[in-house]
Amino acid sequence: MAGNIVNRTFPRGKSQSMQILAIFGLIAASIILIGSQLLPIFLQRASKLHAQKVVETEKQLDKMFIEINRQKLLLWYAVTPLIMGIIGFLLLRSLGLALLAGAVSFIFPSLIIGNLKAKRRMRFQSQLSDGIMVLSSSLKGGLSLMQAMEVVVEEMPVPFSQEFGLVLRENKIGVPLEQSLKHLHERMHFEELDLVINSILVSKETGGDLTKVLARLSVTLRDNRKLKENIKTLTLQGRLQGIIMSILPFFFVVWVVSFNRNHFDIMLNSESGRILLIIAACLQLVGIFLIHKFSKIDI
Repeated sequence: MAGNIVNRTFPRGKSQSMQILAIFGLIAASIILIGSQLLPIFLQRASKLHAQKVVETEKQLDKMFIEINRQKLLLWYAVTPLIMGIIGFLLLRSLGLALLAGAVSFIFPSLIIGNLKAKRRMRFQSQLSDGIMVLSSSLKGGLSLMQAMEVVVEEMPVPFSQEFGLVLRENKIGVPLEQSLKHLHERMHFEELDLVINSILVSKETGGDLTKVLARLSVTLRDNRKLKENIKTLTLQGRLQGIIMSILPFFFVVWVVSFNRNHFDIMLNSESGRILLIIAACLQLVGIFLIHKFSKIDI
């Protein structure tokens, strides 16, 4: 009799649902408690990473003689992830993918700075033969090496004048010439500049005729640049074929879908079709890589 009264008062189904609700409540409370403890740590780490990226970016821009306000850099790294996250959420309608897009956007400033450094290095490389000729002519006129570098700074355009001006400033504050030229090589870092620096240092130590060495080196660098330009011209057809073959599948898919939207349903809805699509995408990437490698000649 007592058991029947208990069963009527507290039905078994209602008791089980209350237990499930209690379990979910405990889990939610645990998640909130753990989150409240981990959130300050996460925010502190994120703020520290943000400050480090700003400092690194500021140093890289300073090496390229680009002046930018620190507040603008802070705003750049703060606003870019927010904008990309909003765009990702509006386009993909997924909070997780939006957060992923915001996290990936942290590398955008690094990519832009890397592009700026590459363009600056290419400009410096194209000015190297002319700068060496000016340096050789100044030495032939009776100037010392440091005076010849001052002429190079005055006569040559940026970035060549900026980099050699930095070498002069380092030398004036007591940095040895060998160390200053080593810093220049670390900033630019390409093979032709290494030849020039080694020629200057060897002639300085052994007392050789630096004027003749630099004049011959200038001619050699100019001929080497012409050879590279000829190679680029001769490999232009292969590089264009690689670009066309890379984008052709995407144009084909767009063209087919514009006529029949359900054309690829049999591939997308079956397991074997999806596997074939993945294999095709992998082979496409391999083909792009091979064409790029075959059409590129390093000298």
